[in-house]
Amino acid sequence: MAKPDIRKIIHIDMDAFYASVEQRDFPEYRGKPVIVGGSPEGRGVVAAASYEVRKYGVHSAMPAAKAVRLCPHAIFVKPRFEVYRKISEQIREIFFEFTDLVEPLSLDEAYLDVTENHINLPSATLIAKKIRKRIKEKTRLTASAGVAHNKFLAKIASDLDKPDGLSVILPEDARDFLEKLEIGEFYGIGEATESKMKSLGIYTGKDLKQWSEIDLVNEFGKTGRYYYRIVRGIDNRQVKTHRIRKSIGKERTFSEDVDDLGWINNFLRELSEKISQSMKDKNAAGKTVTLKVRYDDFETITRSTSFSHYINDAEDIANTAISLLEETEVGERKVRLLGITLSNLNLNEKGHFKQLEIPFE
Repeated sequence: MAKPDIRKIIHIDMDAFYASVEQRDFPEYRGKPVIVGGSPEGRGVVAAASYEVRKYGVHSAMPAAKAVRLCPHAIFVKPRFEVYRKISEQIREIFFEFTDLVEPLSLDEAYLDVTENHINLPSATLIAKKIRKRIKEKTRLTASAGVAHNKFLAKIASDLDKPDGLSVILPEDARDFLEKLEIGEFYGIGEATESKMKSLGIYTGKDLKQWSEIDLVNEFGKTGRYYYRIVRGIDNRQVKTHRIRKSIGKERTFSEDVDDLGWINNFLRELSEKISQSMKDKNAAGKTVTLKVRYDDFETITRSTSFSHYINDAEDIANTAISLLEETEVGERKVRLLGITLSNLNLNEKGHFKQLEIPFE
């Protein structure tokens, strides 16, 4: 049977997942501002924030020390990842009751393609309602859902009516919806890009739509093509049941900020050794090396370079990462995190690593 042109995609996103699990399991936390994450006395980071604490401006990935300044009476709870994983597996089982096309993004969210589904229901909206109901019955947790004809719009929709909400963007409504959407609400546009866009007079989707693709590329690099497409609701990505590993990397957050270039160079060489060993264990290699730097004020940048050939040797990785340091302010500014990633891997279409061909001359 030929597949229809218009897909029916659902994006399910659990509401404040880790924090909600803690509030479910410990009645004394219910209705209280709960933060799951590291200690505010150290260099911990917020992994999840309950809705009671979000109104103070606390959000995930925020330094715990800042979170406690915003909400001094917040309750800090250590993560219980094994518990979260088990609940995530229960939720995933529910998804498969409705469709085999499930693409997990993390423990608490996933895309589902329900164009064809196990219960032969033509309405994606009704399926989303049934899924949310089953999740609540089985886990006593709430989920929000977005329904649309592509992944990008479904992702935005799931965030429109949180928590415990359901939003639908119909194909015929997508154009007006995107034109009216504030630029910071577009998925994939972060705070820095939002600020830059506003400085260019781009405040809404309608403003963004006035820009040509070439002008967006000139201003934002290759990501400009992504901005050009999303404001027009163009997203042809399929829901993939098997996510292909696209990179191998390692990073570390330091207990104290560092600015000693000699020490940093040695650290990058050690990191490169570990990545190289991991690549060789998988009989893999990559063409792109990316250096990740997080400064002491939490500004995070990346610098990348690509080769025409595959590499997996520690010295090649290290020398490339160290050369990328010259494109940063490391040494002049202290850093709290460094990481290296090797991507553009030698994968086949099924996600397996291809056998490396080593020429003997």
